[in-house]
Amino acid sequence: MKIAKELKDSNIAEYLLYMWQLEDTLRVYGCDPDRLREEYVTRFDYSEEEKSQEAQWLADLCQMMREEGKTQQGHLQINQGTLSLLTDLHLQLLQSTKHPFYSAAYYKALPYIVELRARSGHTESPELENCLEALYGVLLLRLQHKPVSKETQEAVAHISHLLALLSEAWKKEKAGELEL
Repeated sequence: MKIAKELKDSNIAEYLLYMWQLEDTLRVYGCDPDRLREEYVTRFDYSEEEKSQEAQWLADLCQMMREEGKTQQGHLQINQGTLSLLTDLHLQLLQSTKHPFYSAAYYKALPYIVELRARSGHTESPELENCLEALYGVLLLRLQHKPVSKETQEAVAHISHLLALLSEAWKKEKAGELEL
């Protein structure tokens, strides 16, 4: 909860990646709040009160996953909602003449996005979801100490730059400072 709050305020793309990783972590623990409390939360260097709050938050997420049928795969509605709002902002930035750097970053990343969509077969998914899936896939490869090809690294660099600009725009929008 503590990390999620910090990321949501500082970098919305990293927040979504964190939440996707957390969904997978909850699945590893069988969405069992007791196991999460005993085997996962105890590892954090938090006060007892913070550990209790974290355990409750994770238990609530587990309950949501069960209610939404996401215990095996997929993303929680709260994360899908955030992605939808982010997609709306992405489209607004592309339509705005006030953000040429964003549009330029998008068009540099677009060939990689198109290739990702074709390879994954998720052509109906929002482009940003494909971008986040690519970053998440690379994150998993790195956690498993597996190699990442030069082509993938290049694609991820362009996609990361685009998402960094989008995250900055998100922060400005939330602060009421974004002009579209």
